Amino acid sequence: MSLITFQDVSFGHGPQSLLTGLDFTINERESVCLVGRNGSGKTTLLNLLMGRYQPDGGRILRRQNLRVSELPQEVPDLEGQVLNIVAQGLEVEAGQGEKWEEDHRVLEWIQRVGLSPQLEASSLSAGMKRRVLLARALVSDPDLLVLDEPTNHLDLPSIESMEELLKRWGGALLFISHDRTFCRGLGQSLLALDRGSCRKFDGDFDTCEARRAEQLRHEDEANRHFDKKLEEEERWIRQGIKARRTRNEGRVRALEQMRVERQERREGQGQVKFALQEAELSGRKVIEAKSIDFSYVEEEPLVKALSLLVERGDRLAVLGPNGCGKTTLIRLLLGDLKPTRGSVVLGTGLQVAMFDQLHSQLDPDRTVQDNLAEGASHLDVFGKRVHVLGYLRRYLFPAARAQSPVKHLSGGERNRLLLAKLFSKPSNLLILDEPTNDLDAETLDLLVEVLGEYTGTVLVVSHDRDFIDRIATSTLVYEPNGLKEYVGGYSDWVRQRSDGGETQKTHKVKRLDDRERRELFNLPAQIEKLEQKQASIHERMAEPGFYEGDAKEVEKWTEMLKSVDEDVEKAYERWEQLEERKGEGD
Repeated sequence: MSLITFQDVSFGHGPQSLLTGLDFTINERESVCLVGRNGSGKTTLLNLLMGRYQPDGGRILRRQNLRVSELPQEVPDLEGQVLNIVAQGLEVEAGQGEKWEEDHRVLEWIQRVGLSPQLEASSLSAGMKRRVLLARALVSDPDLLVLDEPTNHLDLPSIESMEELLKRWGGALLFISHDRTFCRGLGQSLLALDRGSCRKFDGDFDTCEARRAEQLRHEDEANRHFDKKLEEEERWIRQGIKARRTRNEGRVRALEQMRVERQERREGQGQVKFALQEAELSGRKVIEAKSIDFSYVEEEPLVKALSLLVERGDRLAVLGPNGCGKTTLIRLLLGDLKPTRGSVVLGTGLQVAMFDQLHSQLDPDRTVQDNLAEGASHLDVFGKRVHVLGYLRRYLFPAARAQSPVKHLSGGERNRLLLAKLFSKPSNLLILDEPTNDLDAETLDLLVEVLGEYTGTVLVVSHDRDFIDRIATSTLVYEPNGLKEYVGGYSDWVRQRSDGGETQKTHKVKRLDDRERRELFNLPAQIEKLEQKQASIHERMAEPGFYEGDAKEVEKWTEMLKSVDEDVEKAYERWEQLEERKGEGD
C-alpha cells in the first residue's frame, strides 16, 4: 500500500523550475535511497515531502493519518536530559495523560540507541546527539522515517549499529547518504534526482546504480544524435537563396521545434576536475614510530606501545570510534606532538598537505577566491600561471560563487574548496581527516581516482567503509587491546578480525578483491610515470661534465636514481603478482 505519491510535482521560481515533473510513490515498509549531485534539489524534495514547502504544480497525495518522522542533516543544540528530549517525539506534555517519563517506548528506544536516560544532552558529542534525535524520531512509531545524511558525525560502530537498528525496525525509509556501504545495506530501491526530474529504480543499490548509469548513457547518446541532426538542419536552413525558395516548410517547422527542444534541455552539472600536484619523491621511509606511548596529563594512554613503519606510496587508513584519539595519533605521527615514550622519525624530503574535517584552514568571513589564493589573482599550478577564477571553475565554483563568503557555502562546497586549496600546492604526503563528508558520489569517485594515481603517501581518517576499501593498502585499528595494523581496507580488516587476525587460507589462490583490481588497473600508468622520472634522471646524469660538478649534487642525483630504480622494480613485481593471481583466479 502506498504511503505518499508525487504526481507531476514541480517547484521553483523563475524561467526554469528547480524540480519538475516528479512522479514516484513510496510504499509501506519500502526503503528508498535518494541520490543526486550536490545542489540537485534533494533537500528541497525532502522539504516538499515533509510539507514545509508547497508544490507550484502537481499534487502530493498522503495516506490518511500518515505519520512521518525526520532525522535532519544538521545537529541542533540540545538542552535537557536525554529522557525528556526523546519523549518529545510522543508529543505528550509533562503532567498530561500518561506519565511520559515512565513510558516504556521512550526508555526502550533510549536503550536501543545505546544511551542513558539521565545523560545531559548538551554535554554529548555530535554523533551521540544524532542518536538522541534518531530515538526521538522513532519513538512515535512513524509510518515513514526521512533521514538526511544520517551517518555524518558518526563513527564506524555507531554507523553499523544504526544500520542494524533500521533493518530490524521494519518501517518505510527515505534516506540521503553518501556512504555507499550504508546504501547497500538498507536500499531496496533508488530514487535518482537529476536535472530537476527523478527516476525510480527497484532492486539492490548496486543493480539500481548500474541501471541508472546505463540509462544516462543511452540518454547522452540520444542527445548526441539529436544535436548532430540539429546541426545538419541548421546548415540546411542557412543555404543560399535558391535553396530557401525550394525548402520544405514542414522541415522548417520541424527545425523550429528542434530549437525549442534543445533550448529547454537541462544540461547536467559539470564534473569536478581534480588535479593533485606532486612534489619530488620523498625518501622511501616516510614515518617510523618505535614503541611509542602518549597520554595527556593524568589521563589514560591514547597510544600505547605502537610501532609502525609507513613507506612511500602507502595508503594507511586509521579506524576507531569517536574520541579514541585518531587526530592525536596523526599529530604524533607528523611530529606535532611528542610521545611520552618511544620515538617518531620522519623521512626526508616530506611536503605535507592536510585536509581538516573542521575546515580550520578556511576563513568563513573571506570569499572563496581569497581563501584559495590569499588575495592573489593567479596561482602557479603544474608550472603554469592560472587565473584563480579559472582554477575554481574546475571545482564547480562559477565566478559569482567565487565572490561569496565561505560561511554561505554548503558542507559539500566547503569540502570541494578545501580540496582545491590543498591540491593547488605540491605534496608527497597527504593527510585526509574525514574528506568524504557531504561529497556526492560522482565527486567521491573522482577523488578515489586521483588518489589512485598519486605516487605519494596517504594517511586517511574516515568512517566511510566503501572509501576505505577503495583506497587503503592497510588499516590501523583501535581495538580493546590497543592499536593493530591489518593488510587491506575495511572489508579485509573485518575478515581478518573474524579469523582471529589471520587471513583465510582455505583456497590456494585468493581471487583479487575490488581494491586489488583497481590497483592492477592503475599500475601501468604508475609504472609509466616512474619510468619517465627514471629517464629524466638518466638524461641529467648523462650531461657532459655532470660528474665533474659538485659532489653533493652528484650524490643527490645518484640516490634519487637508486630510489626510483627500486620503485620501478617493486612496481613491476607487484604487477606480475597481481596478473598471476588474476589469471589463476579466473
